[in-house]
Amino acid sequence: MPSSAGEKLDRDELAGVRLWGVYISEAEKYDKALVEGWKSDMKGILIFAGLFSTSLTAFLVESYQSLAPDQGAITIALLAQISRQLAAPENTSSVNLEALSAFEPSDSSIVCNTLWFLSLGLSLCCALIATLVEQWSRDFVQSTEMRPSPVVRARVVSYLYFGLQRFGMHTVVQFIPFLLHLSLILFFAGLVAFLYPISKMLSLVIAAILGLISAAYLFLTVLPMLCFDSPYRTPLSAMLWGLLQQLGALLHPHKKLYFRQRTSTFQKQRTPPKQ
Repeated sequence: MPSSAGEKLDRDELAGVRLWGVYISEAEKYDKALVEGWKSDMKGILIFAGLFSTSLTAFLVESYQSLAPDQGAITIALLAQISRQLAAPENTSSVNLEALSAFEPSDSSIVCNTLWFLSLGLSLCCALIATLVEQWSRDFVQSTEMRPSPVVRARVVSYLYFGLQRFGMHTVVQFIPFLLHLSLILFFAGLVAFLYPISKMLSLVIAAILGLISAAYLFLTVLPMLCFDSPYRTPLSAMLWGLLQQLGALLHPHKKLYFRQRTSTFQKQRTPPKQ
């Protein structure tokens, strides 16, 4: 009897190990696909943010000079005054240095540089957060692979994955492209302000194009809420949908279950099926 009981216990343990092994295999496939998708997105964001920041810096090198007085013009005025005095010593007129130094940048220069510096800051923040996401993803995979016991490994996989959900890792990953998109919009808005003193017609054309792009972006943000099978969306779509459902649940407490079901349906429509 003890022998048969021990054999049964061994079979149960073996079955449990096999069961946990199947769970770990499926969970790791899903987690690795998820993490690889994140790392691929972050790599693309890093490349684009780097190229965009480099291009934007070239514009800033030219535009920030309009925020300070032109030292070259002041030097030329002083040299011209010295030349006149040397040519005609009786000429006692002097250059009004206070008028030259009392410089105020134009409104368009202030607006342009403000928008472009904000754009550069957001672009660099995107690169920083993307680097952190790559590191977090790598740590997540490594932490789940360092446990030899199938039972312990399964618990760690489940614990860490629920941690990703609890702390909104998916939301952070979706928010990074939005920051990059916002950086682009700020750049184009600053470009309008930069071109306005030079050519009003050209600045109006750029403003019209920016308005069309913004309207299209807003439409693509709302479209998945109207048509669940729409392949077009923006990083704001899921966040805006969640906010609307929470607002609806607050206004109609008796329909909380209804709004939860709608949120679940929307998320399922936006999530690819497991292979």
